[in-house]
Amino acid sequence: MKTLLLAAALAFAPAPALAQATPAPAPAAPAPAATPAPAAPAPALPDADPALWVVRDADTTIYLFGTFHLLDGRPWFNDEVKAAFDASNELVMEAALPEDLASLQPMVMRYAASDGRTLSSRLNAEQNAALARVLSGMGAPPAAFESYDPWFVSTTLALLAAQRLGIQGSNGPETVMSAAARARNLPIGELEGFEFQFRMLDSLSEAMQVEMLMETLEKNDELDGMLAPMLAAWSAGDVDRLARLMNEGIEAPLYRIMFTDRNATWAGWIQQRMARPGTVFVAVGAGHLAGDHSVQAALRARGIAAERVPHVEAE
Repeated sequence: MKTLLLAAALAFAPAPALAQATPAPAPAAPAPAATPAPAAPAPALPDADPALWVVRDADTTIYLFGTFHLLDGRPWFNDEVKAAFDASNELVMEAALPEDLASLQPMVMRYAASDGRTLSSRLNAEQNAALARVLSGMGAPPAAFESYDPWFVSTTLALLAAQRLGIQGSNGPETVMSAAARARNLPIGELEGFEFQFRMLDSLSEAMQVEMLMETLEKNDELDGMLAPMLAAWSAGDVDRLARLMNEGIEAPLYRIMFTDRNATWAGWIQQRMARPGTVFVAVGAGHLAGDHSVQAALRARGIAAERVPHVEAE
């Protein structure tokens, strides 16, 4: 079950909010160190050309853009993506980001807090030892997550690992486009909302949550190797490769919950929205626009065609 990047970067829209609204476990105080030499300037990141689709009829245009919820500083908001966004009079995302992400913290805690059981009591001795090893490597105390559900611990550890690699929600498309929409006084809608998504994860079975956590712990040191090919496929607009990378090792029950069912629901929303005129920019996790059970496939089943927008370098 490849949950580490699946949940944090591609499938879980609250990732940018969790990354900034949830306090990380406090690390132990570091020993005094010598003043480091100035770091060399980081090399410029390559320009990304992520995939974009469009659904249209006589008086309605709906763009479908697949996001990488957590991103480094590479440029992507340009060319046909920026042109489509600028032509739109409405932005719709999985969940609308509030301007103050910390305002989500009470909701996060409502669904992340355990039902009174400690995390250690929900894990066996081997699983507790694996968690202790990862927390020790972070300089965090063993009991840092004792009062939280396994799904939340898994997601938070994935986010913290991503942040160490410079992958963060502040660079993600949802954050960037939300700011751009507010600057234009553009309406921002949502397909689900944060509470729906937190409730969805909180409702996963105990066994599935623990399996997610164990996968995250096992892959903690392999994040770079997992992230790089996914990010490269997204940046190149290589949807087939992205689908292969994402589908590898994902068990059917989780895939159905996280993708298939939601994609079908969103296709129904798009079909209904086509009955009203206007131009809408819909941004969802790139995993929802890839593979055999994508939003486009669900639209096709409804007799609605989504066309890939050609890449055109802006002058």
